Amino acid sequence: MPAFLLDREVQLKMLKELQKKRTDLKTLSEEAKEKRNALNAEASGLAAKRNELNKKTKDLINEAQELKEARDEVNLKVSEQKDKRDEINAKANELFAKADTIRKQDNIGGPSIKVLRKDIDRLEFAQQTEVLSTTKERELVSKITQLQKQYQIKKSQLEDNVELKNILDEAQKIRDEASEYHNCLAEFAKQAQEYHEKMIAAFKEADRTRADSDIAHKEFVKAQEAADEQHKLFINAQKEIREIDKELFKLKKKDKDFRGHPVKAELQKDAKNIFEKFKGGAKLTTEDLMALQRSGL
Repeated sequence: MPAFLLDREVQLKMLKELQKKRTDLKTLSEEAKEKRNALNAEASGLAAKRNELNKKTKDLINEAQELKEARDEVNLKVSEQKDKRDEINAKANELFAKADTIRKQDNIGGPSIKVLRKDIDRLEFAQQTEVLSTTKERELVSKITQLQKQYQIKKSQLEDNVELKNILDEAQKIRDEASEYHNCLAEFAKQAQEYHEKMIAAFKEADRTRADSDIAHKEFVKAQEAADEQHKLFINAQKEIREIDKELFKLKKKDKDFRGHPVKAELQKDAKNIFEKFKGGAKLTTEDLMALQRSGL
């Protein structure tokens, strides 16, 4: 087989191999593109979820801060009411102490009016501020009732004493005023506790949404990195396809030239060799004459 035909066979084989490689790269490129787009969509969804969770976390923290401020403001009112209550109670205690002195002077036995009043106030405060079971609640109410009866008996014992009666009446008025401050204090304390519990709940919820946001962000980064890898595969495949297209263009052009010129050139080369042999005195065969005719010589 002539050398030029062998060269053309090699080129056709290369052409076929390059075309197959181009087809494989095209398939790889399309697959990488589809995966990249799907991963980018997934990453976009995760970013939106993360941003939404971050916003929710921020809103919860703001809410918790507002509740904290409200709680602190109410606690200031609790402190103010407590100071006023204690100040007024101190005045009442002075009067009750004076009444006790008179009682001792008159030999009126039993617990002092001051002690009874103090015990009643302490138990009433516990009833208003503590969470008690039904049994404990009944026991406490019974004890308060018993002390109140003792207080009234003691008060009756002392009513014959005009000076003592006036002192007790004044002390009771002051004590009633203190009770109003105490009731106000208890209401503010309850309100402050509600704000505090809501604040704690908001901070805990913020911690949960922040943790969910961190998970969403990690998944976002993972999807984004996977999308970047697929994009690199897509870009590399496209680059290789362009390089192959250049080589295919060269091979196709060369093959076209083969089909037009190389055959005639080879025939002319053979004819010249035959002609030189003829000039040298060699006898030409019919095949040699036909070769000369085909070459155009």
